[in-house]
Order: sequence, then C-alpha cells, then structure tokens
Amino acid sequence: MTNLFNSPLSGFNGLRTPIKRNVFISYYHGDQVAVNDFVRRFAHQEQVFTPFMLNAGQTFGGDIIDSNNPTYVMSKIRERYFGQSTVTIVLVGDCTHSRRYIDWEVKASLQRGGLGGILPHGVMAIDLSQIRGSKFLPDRVRQNYAEDHSAYIPFYYYPQNGQELREWIEIAVNSRTTKSSSIVNPNDMMTRNQQCKVCGITH
Repeated sequence: MTNLFNSPLSGFNGLRTPIKRNVFISYYHGDQVAVNDFVRRFAHQEQVFTPFMLNAGQTFGGDIIDSNNPTYVMSKIRERYFGQSTVTIVLVGDCTHSRRYIDWEVKASLQRGGLGGILPHGVMAIDLSQIRGSKFLPDRVRQNYAEDHSAYIPFYYYPQNGQELREWIEIAVNSRTTKSSSIVNPNDMMTRNQQCKVCGITH
C-alpha cells in the first residue's frame, strides 16, 4: 500500500499537513454555475487549493487584445491574472473548446521563460459535464494530451473527492520540471471565438 505522506506526489509536506497550492481556474463563463460549484466544494469546503480566476463578465484589457505580439500578450496574462499560482486547471464544458480566452490562458500557462525565467504552469483539464470526454478538449490542450498521460496535460473526469484532486495537482506540479520539454505551444492564437462543435453556433 502506498504511503501517501511519503509519496513525492502526495500533496503533504514533512509535517503531514496538506499542501494547499495556488491554482488558476480557466473556464468559459457560460459554465459559471458548475464552475462555482467546483470551486465551492474543492477550494472552500475541502480546502484543496486557493483559487485564482476571472470573475464573470470580466475581460482582458484592450492593450492585450489589440497587441499582435504573442510574447507580450502572454506576459501580460501571466502578470495580471495568474497571481502567484503554479497550476492551471482547465474546466472543460460543452463549449470551452471554442473560446479564444481559453486558448490564450492555456498558451500563457504553457509558456516557458519570459517572466524572470520561471517555469511553465502545471496544467490539467477536468471534464465538467462528466460525459463528453476528450473529444471536446480545446485544441491547445489536445496538442499536449495523450490517453496514457505521457504528455504534459492530463485529462480527468470529475474528481471523486478532495484527496484525488490534490494528488492530480501534485502530479501537475511535478510535471513542470519532469515533462516541460514535451510541451507543444505554437505561437498562433485564436483571434476570435470558433463555432462550437456541440451547439453549432459561435457564442
């Protein structure tokens, strides 16, 4: 039986106190109710992580949208919106794959160097709908995903409990140093929202 307290991916420190990581939540605001439920349960009730996220209706500043310099765009997203977080959780609903801001946030999460030579974020995707599966992952997530979890971004169904999510977060933290060389992060970015593969419309 694995000793969770001694495991490097256990999410516990040497004093057997759970490590509470700072996590950026990337999501489509159309899923706000489900996202709020996720954050309420795992961040506030079970105290798994400290959330950093944009509020509903909040948008990026015009200087970010208007810039054609990907390096500048990414540095501003990290500087303004990531806080002190080290992990990004992409909460995947039906329409998440079609949203340009999700693409920007994932790109910024995967970026290496830039701000003082810091590591990329650890990144994971979690299925909010619990039924759609990897077919509807955002393109940039899909480029870094493999079913056997050998690539940089793992994709999970909804966590059964806080301990399971805590272990996933620790895997993501560990990947920042062990898997960063496998990151695929092309400079091309979505300039507008795409047609949703589920709804058939552009939101």
